[in-house]
This record gives sequence, structure tokens and C-alpha cells, in this order.
Amino acid sequence: MLRPAKPDNETERLAALRATRLLDTPREQAFDDLVKLATAISGTPMGAVTLVDADRQWFKAQQGFDGAQTPREESFCAHAILEPQRLMLVEDTLDDTRFVDHPAVTGDLGVRFYAGVPLLDGDGLALGSLCVFDSRPGHLSEAQADALRALARQAAHLIELRQATRALDQQMRDRDWYEQQLTQYSDLLEQQNADLAEQTRTDPLTGLPNRRAFAVALGAAIERAEREQQPLSVALLDLDHFKTINDVNGHAEGDRVLAEVSTLLKSHFAGAGMAARYGGEEFAVLIPDAALDQARLQCEFLRQGIAVLPIGIVVSGSIGVAQYRRAEAPGEVIARADEALYRAKRGGRDRVEVDESH
Repeated sequence: MLRPAKPDNETERLAALRATRLLDTPREQAFDDLVKLATAISGTPMGAVTLVDADRQWFKAQQGFDGAQTPREESFCAHAILEPQRLMLVEDTLDDTRFVDHPAVTGDLGVRFYAGVPLLDGDGLALGSLCVFDSRPGHLSEAQADALRALARQAAHLIELRQATRALDQQMRDRDWYEQQLTQYSDLLEQQNADLAEQTRTDPLTGLPNRRAFAVALGAAIERAEREQQPLSVALLDLDHFKTINDVNGHAEGDRVLAEVSTLLKSHFAGAGMAARYGGEEFAVLIPDAALDQARLQCEFLRQGIAVLPIGIVVSGSIGVAQYRRAEAPGEVIARADEALYRAKRGGRDRVEVDESH
């Protein structure tokens, strides 16, 4: 028996074979059908689709014999791939010095006839063969040989199709993964943007909406008041002598006073308005569905609440209130509330003044 040599391009050939990922895969009907056609056309009882690995010949499909693989050195197909462009035909193994004492010839199979066409990939590398064989000597007509070559081409196309399908599946999985990552990133970015937007609308010390957020809320409240023909009032609160609180007690205590007043504002207008830190020690309040008298009464309760805060420091607040007038610009109602606030300060502080101008 003459052991088969290895092709000059063996390294590239094996890499291409491994890339197919067909070795040791389950049986597939498509490959089995090609072997059935090959044996039917050639009139042989046995046939196979083989893949020639580094040290073995593995059968992707087979008919008429058992066994999943044989050593490469005992492989007929390992000889066939040495001439990739030719059909290897052995009409009688006993007349061929390569196979006269071959185990497949002298053993139970008793192979006497063999015909194999190399399976070539897109680069012309021989991965294995489509072969047929018999326990009796034989031959192939030109038509049978052409048909066997055509079936080998189909087997090679089928291998390439499997590779393309796997590559496409991998691309789809990769795409799904990237889409999932993109969605997660988008969600994270959206959350970060929401957090950032919240930070731009929130005063970090008090947790109240800031001046910018108040302006947006005032615009929306005015639209609602116009649409529903309901009253809307606005109040500005300024803590009295706050600079003195900071100078005497320190800025940390001043911050604590602002935080305590903010907590009072949140509870006082929870569900019935909105309070915001307007700047420094000044706060702004939206009082929807409240005419001037009602808003003044609510602000009077607020003023009294500030005066009795249990924080160990005497605190008071001056408040100016104005009622929104139809078709009035937001800045105008704020300006009238601000004027009322300054009247409260000029009038002795710790009091509520309302805008009664017409």
C-alpha cells in the first residue's frame, strides 16, 4: 500500500476545511441525497462524501458501509485530492500498486472499484471528495463521469452554502447583539439626559424646582388658566434679613434654613401648586385655581409657618402676591408680585402684600 502524500498547500487546505465547521457534524439529508444519486448513476452499492482532515478521513454522508472515519493513510480520497481538477478512477484496485494490499481492499469491504471527484471550495482547495466504490471491478461511461463531477460540484456548493448560512446567522446574531447594546446605550443615554435635564431644572441645595423650571411651569399654568377660564395667582417670598443669618450663624446654618423653608413650601403646596427656589433666599410659588384673596390667605398661613419653624433661629418672610390677568405675559405677573413683595419689605417685613393694581 502506498501512503498518500500531502498536497503542497496542505496548511491552507486544512484551514479552509476547518472553516467549513462540517467535521463531526450530524448527518444531513442534502448530503445523503447526493450520495444516493452518485451510487445510482454509477451503479455501485457504496459511496460517500468525505472530508480529508489532518490525520483522518471523515464521512459526512455514506451509503453501503459502516464507520464514521478511517485513518488518512488508508484513505482513497487522500490520493484523489492530490489532483484537485481530476476525477480519480481505479477500475481494479488489484491492478493499482497504490491499493493492491490496501486494508479496504484486503479487508471486509473488498474494494475493487473506486471513483472519486475532489470537492473544491471557492479558492480551488480540495476539502475531500464525492466518491463511489464497489467490491467488483468496474468502469464509468463518459456520461456517468460527467454526472459524478456535477454531483461533486453540487456537494461543494452545498458546503459553501452551509458556510454562508452560518456566516449570515452569525451576522444576524451580531446585529441583534449590537442592536441590544445600542438599545441599552440609548436607554442609558436617555436616562442620563433625563437626569441632566432634571439637574438643570432642580436646585441642588433645596431639591425644589429652580427659576428655569418655574418659568416653564408658569407658562403651562397660564395656558391652562386661559383654556379653562380659571384664576391663577403667583407669589414671591423673600426671607427677611437673610444676610444677617449667614453673617451671624455661618453659611452652613443659612443653608439649613433654606432647606427647612423649602420643606415647608413643599408640604404647604403639595398637590395644590408649585414652589421653586427663585434665587438666593427668594422663592416663587404658583397657586392655581386661586383668586387673589384665596392666594393671600394661603400665603398668610405660609408666613406664619415660617415664623414658627423649630430650627433654633428666628426666621421670617415677606411675601408679595399677584393674580394673573388674561392675555398677560408671564413676566408681567411676576413683576407685579415682585412689586407687592417690596411693599411688604418697605412696610416692615414679615407680612403679605397683594397687588391690587388694575
